Amino acid sequence: MTPTRDEAWALVQESTKSETLRRHMRAVEAAMRAYARRYGEDEERWAVLGLIHDWDYESGPTPELHPTRGIRMLREKGWPEEYLDDIASHADYLDVARDTKLRLALHAVDEMSGFIIACALVKPDRSLGSVDARTVRKKMKDKAFARAVRRDELASSAEALGIPFDEHVEFVRDALKPIAGDLGLNP
Repeated sequence: MTPTRDEAWALVQESTKSETLRRHMRAVEAAMRAYARRYGEDEERWAVLGLIHDWDYESGPTPELHPTRGIRMLREKGWPEEYLDDIASHADYLDVARDTKLRLALHAVDEMSGFIIACALVKPDRSLGSVDARTVRKKMKDKAFARAVRRDELASSAEALGIPFDEHVEFVRDALKPIAGDLGLNP
């Protein structure tokens, strides 16, 4: 079975009521699709993994439940093991090696997409175009801003992916622009 974007989106809609969390998953999907294009990889696979990676989070946002319970549920639905391992790799506490570009990208865009969205939301024009690497660096210093985002991971995950931090910020930002309206933002 090769999971489709429509199947992944149906699961997200079924299990996630929070519009903010749905937007996060859409953002990670868009950034993963863009990185797949950059690396000449399977866009649909990367996008599906970006979309589904947090589908179980709302009903159990603890290390004991997320993402292991969601992975178990996807396994029961016949999802391929390599997809499940890729999903597991985004959780540091599961110790799944980030040994592919896909896994490195998923980890790198997960935190960054959320942080970029948060930066855009506080801009007067709510525009992604108003967010650049300088903005992100400045907001990273404000520990009260987007408190849940791990600042160390924003930088280290870009480095692990082999992309300079500023370039990563702008790449992810640009990947989000086509879906800005769906994210409650302006391009």
